[in-house]
Amino acid sequence: MFTTGQWVFAGLFLVAFIIAMIYAYGKDKALHNKFYKGNYKILLGFFGFILLLFLIKIFLKH
Repeated sequence: MFTTGQWVFAGLFLVAFIIAMIYAYGKDKALHNKFYKGNYKILLGFFGFILLLFLIKIFLKH
């Protein structure tokens, strides 16, 4: 399905992409800490809402 060259390219691209993302996040870490304090609360609320929807779906099925 894929040639060896395509697999090598995909692997190298993945490694380069991960390195670039780590570098970019490291540069922006101070800004993230300053402007996005309490972000985890919104994420927990979102996951809680999704969980609530699943629970409602399960209880209304029976």
